[in-house]
Amino acid sequence: MSSPAERHRALIERLYAAFDARDGAAMAACYHPEARFSDPVFPDLRGPDVGRMWLMLCRRGKDLRVTLVRAEADAERGRARWEARYSFSGSGRPVHNVVDAELEFRDGLVWRHVDRFDFHRWAGQALGLPGRLLGWTGFLREKVRRTAADGLARFER
Repeated sequence: MSSPAERHRALIERLYAAFDARDGAAMAACYHPEARFSDPVFPDLRGPDVGRMWLMLCRRGKDLRVTLVRAEADAERGRARWEARYSFSGSGRPVHNVVDAELEFRDGLVWRHVDRFDFHRWAGQALGLPGRLLGWTGFLREKVRRTAADGLARFER
C-alpha cells in the first residue's frame, strides 16, 4: 500500500495530466467538494466553481499544452511547478505561463489550491502592449478578474 505522500503526489500528477489532455471533468474529480482555489485571475473560487473553471479553461484551450515540471507532496500538502503554453482567447497571442502551485489535501483530494504566477509577465504576453504598460496596475488586474468572472458565469449558464 502506498503512503499518503505517494498518493498525493500521484494526485498532483493526475491533475496536470488531465489538464494537458484538456479533460476538465477529470480535473474537477481531483478536488474535494469544499475545495478552494486562488490565483491572480480567479482570486477566490469555492466548491463546484473550482471544477467549472477547469472545465471552461479546458474547453477554451484549443491549443493548450501543460507540462508538469516538478511535483512533491507529503501527508498534508503538496507543491508543483507547471507550465502552460496556449493562445490567449481574447487576443490570439501566444502565452507561456510558469506557475507555482501550493496544495493542501483532505480525504485524498485537493482541498486548497493556490497558483502563483507573474501577472505582469502574463499580461504582456496575453494582451500585448497594453499588458506590458499596465500589467503592474491594480486597474488591469481587476479588469481581467471581472472579465474572467463574467466568462465563468456565462459558462455556467
